[in-house]
Amino acid sequence: MKQTLLLMILFTLSFASLKNIYSFEAEFTQNITDEKNKVLTYNGHLIAAKPLYAMWQYTKPVKKDIYINARNVTIIEPEIEQVIVKRIESKFDFFSIVEHAKEIKKDVYEAYYKESKFTIISKNNFIESISYLDEFDNKVQILFTNQKQNIEIDNSIFVPRIPLEFDVIRD
Repeated sequence: MKQTLLLMILFTLSFASLKNIYSFEAEFTQNITDEKNKVLTYNGHLIAAKPLYAMWQYTKPVKKDIYINARNVTIIEPEIEQVIVKRIESKFDFFSIVEHAKEIKKDVYEAYYKESKFTIISKNNFIESISYLDEFDNKVQILFTNQKQNIEIDNSIFVPRIPLEFDVIRD
């Protein structure tokens, strides 16, 4: 679970131009392929800004909002009226990792964190996809569309809005 959260944070920051980016917004499709080639597909919307703010809004197949800041990941699951708040244990600069990704061929970059390799594909200075193997050896690919970068974003959007009737679990 910890690696999944770290990878989610890395996705949050692995977008648009690999250099000099301070904000990003896009629609996304996340495909997860298991060892039996079964594919799970998720869709949603992502908004992120430096230094370490992100909001992933999953819309299909279930609704879920994930808020990330330098200290916590907050997962709001409206269908079960539950919120999970987890502390981020690892402190490192994800934007720096992405900015230092190495171009291995035209528009294809590799970035590493711990033992994970991320393949980043760009086109016209926008990230089109990010691929990696998760902690369960599932192939994960995130495809971005309708990307906007370096736009002004009000940081209040990154504050989770938790309904009072939801159960809150702190981990």
